[in-house]
Amino acid sequence: MYPANIPEFYLPAEVAKILRCSEWWVKEQARRGRIPFCWIGGGYRFLPEHLAEIAQLFERRAAGSPPTPSVRSTHRKTGRTTSRRSGIPTQPATLTARVPPRARRALSQSAEAA
Repeated sequence: MYPANIPEFYLPAEVAKILRCSEWWVKEQARRGRIPFCWIGGGYRFLPEHLAEIAQLFERRAAGSPPTPSVRSTHRKTGRTTSRRSGIPTQPATLTARVPPRARRALSQSAEAA
């Protein structure tokens, strides 16, 4: 069908059938950047290598088995380093509470009065 040097691409529906999940799940994971894909012709396309990597990303091991090596990546917007294996940040995010608008106004008014 194809020459030997041209890779075979799978559509999201085909990937969903192979992985026994919904097509929506495949597209949503690709859209969020959780699984590898190619963007060709305005749609998601998947190589056989992508399917193997998807299976590896979502693999769960028994408690006593040796861990599989993880791949680290840096999020392009936040700059946080995450493990591509689990998607869990390797450094915990520092969370701070937002000051409510009413309290901010009161602080700015008291600063102006002083």
